Amino acid sequence: MRKKYIYIPFFMGFLVLFSCSEDFLDKSDPTVLVASTFYQNATQVEQAVNGVYGQLQPVISNQWQYNEFITDNTTLHFNQGNRGQGPSLEALEFWQINSSTGNIANLYNSIYGNMVNINTTLARLENATIDTDLKNRFEGELKFVRAYYYFHLVQYFGDVIIITEPLQSPSDAYAYAREPAENVYQLVIDDLNFAVDALPASYEGNNVGRATKGAALSLLGKVYLTRKDYGQAVSTLTQVLPLGYSLLPNYADVFDPQNKNHAESIFDIQFQGDNQLGEGSRFIYVFAPRESRGAVIDLPGQDGEGWNIPSLDMMAAYEEGDLRKAASLNEGYTNLEGEWVPVPYIIKYHHPHSIPQVTNDNWPVIRYADVLLMLAEAINEQSGPTEEAYGYLNQIRERADLDPISGLNKESFRTAVLQERRVELAFENHRWFDLKRTMTTDELVTFLNAYGAKEISNPTTSREGIPFSGGDFQFEAYEALFPIPADQLRINDQLRQNPGY
Repeated sequence: MRKKYIYIPFFMGFLVLFSCSEDFLDKSDPTVLVASTFYQNATQVEQAVNGVYGQLQPVISNQWQYNEFITDNTTLHFNQGNRGQGPSLEALEFWQINSSTGNIANLYNSIYGNMVNINTTLARLENATIDTDLKNRFEGELKFVRAYYYFHLVQYFGDVIIITEPLQSPSDAYAYAREPAENVYQLVIDDLNFAVDALPASYEGNNVGRATKGAALSLLGKVYLTRKDYGQAVSTLTQVLPLGYSLLPNYADVFDPQNKNHAESIFDIQFQGDNQLGEGSRFIYVFAPRESRGAVIDLPGQDGEGWNIPSLDMMAAYEEGDLRKAASLNEGYTNLEGEWVPVPYIIKYHHPHSIPQVTNDNWPVIRYADVLLMLAEAINEQSGPTEEAYGYLNQIRERADLDPISGLNKESFRTAVLQERRVELAFENHRWFDLKRTMTTDELVTFLNAYGAKEISNPTTSREGIPFSGGDFQFEAYEALFPIPADQLRINDQLRQNPGY
């Protein structure tokens, strides 16, 4: 296969051709194109839309840092010999971030950079010679991805810049001020409502894996749940139920790359391994223990990086007999010398592969289990723990081989759903937003500091004689929002920093 990249001279804009099946990954020689002569027909617009999907890959590959690592779910395999990640990754884990933290700047810049191609393609789509139905579908796909990005931005940073048109020069971006979170959420809702109407319920053949009506409804329902608009959340999420999704009987099969885009998958980020096309994933290499040297990753000499490892608190969260634990994590491994090493690691994305550093695992963004648990949560918040709400919750527990839950009041049912979300969706980048949605800021501060105290007193992995610093695991209320990166404040005098930073 030959590889094709399309470069478009807009602010931070380039298209990486990518799609949701192997045929879409068949690429030709590099070609330089100009935006004014591109986007003329269905083939060109589809290439641009495929590029937008492709840019989701690096975003999702790093998202664990901001949605799992910063919570009680995961920690790190401490590395005394390499302290180079202290200002970035460890700053996230220990809640020591500031406006100069590099990984926060990477998060902010990557999302806004990716939206350049979305807005450019949307602007050019109007004049492209394309069948009306196909044009609407492309617009729905683009607006779905834009809504996904803005939904994350507003939860990470609060008020943010809204840009929905292509910029004529980089300097144009420096004149934008942050808009209220309410305006951001309204854009997200408007984009998703368009996507719901424009997208098909399913695809066939090479198009499988693109955003669907079910994906748009599911994300829209999550937005309403986040906004505490429980009536709209229930009515929106209920529309997902008749679209043909179902729980897989075996939890481990949800993550098996031999079983991609299955009945439980509503929206996955697509990766393709076992080749050198540059479309593979490498989650296990990030998550596996350091210095395991092929004892965990079944290829000679291959180590993990020791990031995002399950915390002791997370491992203790599973009920006895919960089948999901064995499919989600290992509490340690036997090294090549036959010794037990008590360093836990995630195994949801640990599957056989033939090329080092290139795996075939997709990443689940929205799956049907998430929808059922959101419905249970929204119904309880609206009406208390009804029989319907119990039904959705207990479907999830039944697959895990756990007894059904009953007889709870509204508050205890809320706690049960959050607990179920923690273990069902562990290591899938839901925990940070779940905590923020279901707790007040004061409750979040108390909760995370209690977890931090436990981790300091009994670390998941050895600190190798190096003590924690005085500010490690000290969470303050203002940290519920990330700081606006310092570089952005320097180049745009319209921006104002979040309080506390």
